[in-house]
Amino acid sequence: MKIWCVFDVLSKEKEISVLEQLAATPDFWDDVIVAQEKMRRLAEVKKIVGQWRTVESKVDELEELVLLMEESSTIGIEKEFLKELSSITDSLDALEFNLVFASPYDLRNAILSIHAGAGGVDSQDWADMILRMYLFWAERRGFKSEVLEKSAGEETGIKSVTLEIAGEYAYGYLRSEHGVHRLIRISPYDSDHARHTSFALVEVMPEVEGDVDIQIKTDDIRVETYRSSGPGGQNVQKVSSAVRIVHVPSGVVVTSQTERSQHQNKEIAMRILKARLFKIELAKREEEYARLKGKHISAEWGNQIRSYTLHPYRLVKDHRSGFESGNTDAVLGGELDDFIKAYLRMGTP
Repeated sequence: MKIWCVFDVLSKEKEISVLEQLAATPDFWDDVIVAQEKMRRLAEVKKIVGQWRTVESKVDELEELVLLMEESSTIGIEKEFLKELSSITDSLDALEFNLVFASPYDLRNAILSIHAGAGGVDSQDWADMILRMYLFWAERRGFKSEVLEKSAGEETGIKSVTLEIAGEYAYGYLRSEHGVHRLIRISPYDSDHARHTSFALVEVMPEVEGDVDIQIKTDDIRVETYRSSGPGGQNVQKVSSAVRIVHVPSGVVVTSQTERSQHQNKEIAMRILKARLFKIELAKREEEYARLKGKHISAEWGNQIRSYTLHPYRLVKDHRSGFESGNTDAVLGGELDDFIKAYLRMGTP
């Protein structure tokens, strides 16, 4: 039984052979950055091929069960057949879905930023709700998450936050979340209990790795320090430990104030800056700016990719794929996979 209709195992095995031969050459490690990228690619291809070959082996075993069923109608064999068939189907569905991760950067960790948009206090609260949603999602998938930078709102919620989500295909999954997210609800901050619409912008970038050499010249950045502040603008430290870095040529500005050490905050800010410059570099290199960075999107009416309606009815709807769910609590609790997969299956790069 042949099951290779969408994945060319033989070409991948040939790639493995070529990479293994290359790794065996005496000068392979002369360029450490290139060598590490080749070894990472070798491990990735080996893993994928191994998964497909495992399914192939299970299909062969299933054929043997079919022969046994033809010879005997034992209920136990039929149950075993159905169990194995279900397992193979699930494995094939998962492997087939992974084919949407065509970009070499999909496998990487993701740097995700959330910015409160139009809507004042409600939007700052909404941005905080989105943060929790992605943290729950990462936990469900077994991914690690780390808040790199967080700016609190004056009254509640957050003005902005940047976090790293680490896990296999983290960027591949989360690139589908780039855009404006809209919330419609009865405002808990309005004494008249009026319905409010809030917006938040989500930006997603792949984490910088060794294959792209991001050179940041000292003369191209301006480093500023200031006192970290908490809700209400109250100083939480008496020293200027927070760091703001301005990349003059690109105009990119990043900040960090989550750590008590100025040195640590500067390191975090540089990581975020490199990720942002990395995405710009990818856009230039691949001439796919709309796919990797997207045009500038303002966090306001008309630009939303997904709406979360909590009043007068409960519904979450993705405006690109058309996928929707009435279980708003589950979605806000991190159950995003159906939305992500529906978008990625559209074939949108």
